[in-house]
Amino acid sequence: MTAQFELPMEFELAAIFLFAVTGALLAIDKRYDFVGVFLLALISAVGGGLVRDAFFLSEGLPLLLQNERYFYSVLLATVFCLIFGSHLSRFRLVFLLVDALGLGIYAVVGAQRALGFGLQPLPAGFVGLASAVGGGVLRDVLTRKETLLFKPGEFYILAATIGMAVFLGLIQWQQMPPSRAAVWSIATTFILRLAALWFNWQTRAATPLLGRRRRLAARPSEEET
Repeated sequence: MTAQFELPMEFELAAIFLFAVTGALLAIDKRYDFVGVFLLALISAVGGGLVRDAFFLSEGLPLLLQNERYFYSVLLATVFCLIFGSHLSRFRLVFLLVDALGLGIYAVVGAQRALGFGLQPLPAGFVGLASAVGGGVLRDVLTRKETLLFKPGEFYILAATIGMAVFLGLIQWQQMPPSRAAVWSIATTFILRLAALWFNWQTRAATPLLGRRRRLAARPSEEET
C-alpha cells in the first residue's frame, strides 16, 4: 500500500521523545526506580501508536516494532529526565508544554497514516486523535491519575480536535503540502492548549438539557422563598 503522502520521520520521533518525557517526569515524581521510569516513558511514548496500528490500521507488526529509532528516542528521553528531571519535574508548566506539543504532533502523524491507509478525512481524524491521546491515557491509568481527557475544564481533546481540523482542511481543500499543514496544525493545538491554561478557559460538566430547564424554571421560586 502506498501512502498518499509521507510526513518526515522526525515528526513522529519528536512526538515519541516528548511523550516519553511526560511519562519519565511523572515516574520520577512518583519516585519510581530507573526501570519504572523507562517503562512508563515507553508506554507513554508508544501507547498511542500501538493503539493506532493494532486496532485501527492493522497490517502486520505495528510500525513501532519495525524501527529501532523509536526506542532510541524513548531511551534518550529517559536519560535526559534522569539527569535533569529533578529540576524539570518541579515545574508543572514544563509537563504541560511538552504534553501539548506532543499531542499536536502525534495527532497529525496518526491522521497522515490513516489517510495513507485509504481512510476518508473524518475517520482519519478520529484515528489521529486516538493516536494522540492513547499514550497519555495509558500513562494516567497505570499511575492511577485522572486523565486530562475526561476532566471538565481541560481544553485537551478539544484543542487536538481543532488542530486536526486545521490539518485535514489545509491538505484536502487548500492543497497545502503536508509538512506545512502539519506545522499549522501543531501550532494551533499547542496555542489553544496554552491559551486555555493561561486564560482559564474551561468546559463544564455535561448536564441533561431537560433537567437544566427544570432547574432554571425552579430557581426564581427558590429565590423568592
